[in-house]
Amino acid sequence: MAQTLVHRGPDDEGIWHQPQRGVAIGNRRLSIIDIGGGHQPFVSDDGRIAVVQNGEIFNYIELAAELRAQGVQLKTASDTEVILRLYEREGIACLRRLNGMFAIAIDDANEDALFLARDRIGVKPLYVRDDGEQLFFASEIKAFWPAALSGCAQAAIDLVAIHYYLTFNYIPAPWTAYQGIKHVMPGTWMKFTRAPHVQTQRWWRLADVQEQDFTFNTWAEEFMATLDDATRIRLRADVPFGAFLSGGVDSSTIVGLMARHVQQPVQTFCIGFANPRYDESAFAQQAADRFGCQHTMEVAELNMLARWPQVLRHLDQPHGDASFMPTLRVSELASRHVKVVLTGDGGDELFAGYDKYAAFFARSDASSMPQADFERRYFDSISLFSPAAKLALYQPEVRKRLEGIDSFTDAAKPWFDEAQHFDRINQALYLDMQLLLSGNNLVKPDRMGMAVSIEARTPFLDWRMMEFAFRSRGATKLSAQGDQKHWFKRAAAPLIGTDLAYRKKQMFTVPIGDWFRGESYLWLQDLLQKSELLAHILQASEVNLMLERHRDGTANFTRELRALAALALWGTGLTPQGGI
Repeated sequence: MAQTLVHRGPDDEGIWHQPQRGVAIGNRRLSIIDIGGGHQPFVSDDGRIAVVQNGEIFNYIELAAELRAQGVQLKTASDTEVILRLYEREGIACLRRLNGMFAIAIDDANEDALFLARDRIGVKPLYVRDDGEQLFFASEIKAFWPAALSGCAQAAIDLVAIHYYLTFNYIPAPWTAYQGIKHVMPGTWMKFTRAPHVQTQRWWRLADVQEQDFTFNTWAEEFMATLDDATRIRLRADVPFGAFLSGGVDSSTIVGLMARHVQQPVQTFCIGFANPRYDESAFAQQAADRFGCQHTMEVAELNMLARWPQVLRHLDQPHGDASFMPTLRVSELASRHVKVVLTGDGGDELFAGYDKYAAFFARSDASSMPQADFERRYFDSISLFSPAAKLALYQPEVRKRLEGIDSFTDAAKPWFDEAQHFDRINQALYLDMQLLLSGNNLVKPDRMGMAVSIEARTPFLDWRMMEFAFRSRGATKLSAQGDQKHWFKRAAAPLIGTDLAYRKKQMFTVPIGDWFRGESYLWLQDLLQKSELLAHILQASEVNLMLERHRDGTANFTRELRALAALALWGTGLTPQGGI
């Protein structure tokens, strides 16, 4: 299992195995903090507790100082040892003390229990496979296949999860594409004992904060101070680090704050495209010049479809988001120079950066319609296929199995229920924080970075920043005139300059819809028509009709065809375990 994850941790391997208890936990390490002393697992002095983690605890220095002041002896400068010592003193409640991105496993022989814990918003992945006989956990689904070959029951494709995929363009947690494999929910710990008994507890909820009123000056001061400190502690590394820089407001602000805290020029990385419609490199260069960065830019091939199978192998599940491909490309560029990058991920979901927010809330009845109507209409506005469109696509036997399953009720309504006390804008953002961010947008920097053994850190997703964002009313993010990141841009302008703060947002993507009408049409047609997985689930006549209407321009099915192509490509690369 560990060998399947060498790309996530090429520097070291550690296994804790207690055959008499039937327990083993392991770690593949990307050595970033305490290169020499950070070998995992960390084991208690009496040998009764063992800890492994994937990720980083950014406030480990402050926590270590606190522990030493209480008389605790720390043998290393590793953040993982801090987790062990905190757990020894406080139990699993210690999670609330951690400011970081992490998936943690703790084997506690005192309780004969295994704890699994995931960070607050799901920056780091953590999957569980429990067949009632054996329990496995891993950072990526592919790590389960060696265990399956050694006797665990085969994993079949979960058609319900595919049903959700066709709604969201990704599979939301806790579902995965495989039956019996679940994604641990963000901000949650699970305790496994032998009864068999599983206890699950949510240890952090973003919805627990309350909105409050700010003056702009007070808001801007707290915003910049919080983001500055979130950036500062994410510079803690014993290896070279840098940043992805697009020249957008998010990444430019992060790089500007990084420059305050380092002695050497910040290393920044960007890919450009020959087609000016998709090229942001001039803005990235402008930001790099402003902050004196050591900037590296490469012009990438625009048509990246040849990279798609590689992307999906690292994802283990279908994702219809084409921006995974350029993210892998810029990760490869950065990996030649650094082991850690800071990114601007999370800024759009926290502060209403996407055009879809302005489009939806431009409706005259967005604030006045009944709550139930608002929830369903916003959900419909972000859905890929409508319920009716999915049922029309399905083979008759698949339609019969899935027609009573509602993506809104199962995956979206629980989050809306938690967010009732927020205003409508914040309710929409809260849904995207819980679904889009953890289900897709954070998967992108984690998997594409780890594919080339670099770690992506996200200052906007510091828990203090997230709670501040949801204490801020929606009107501070999306103005009545539809200005996105309304106060954010005003607050950041003195740092990054007015031109960068107020430039038009440009999505980091590729023109896949144009390719599907032209140079890649035959490739797409061949892929969709020959896919055994699609043939099992979907009616070929409906898929062919979408293809034809997209090619002749009578409809724009870019997003839908992109999702079907990703599903077909993923299906061709399935492990032998992946039957239906």
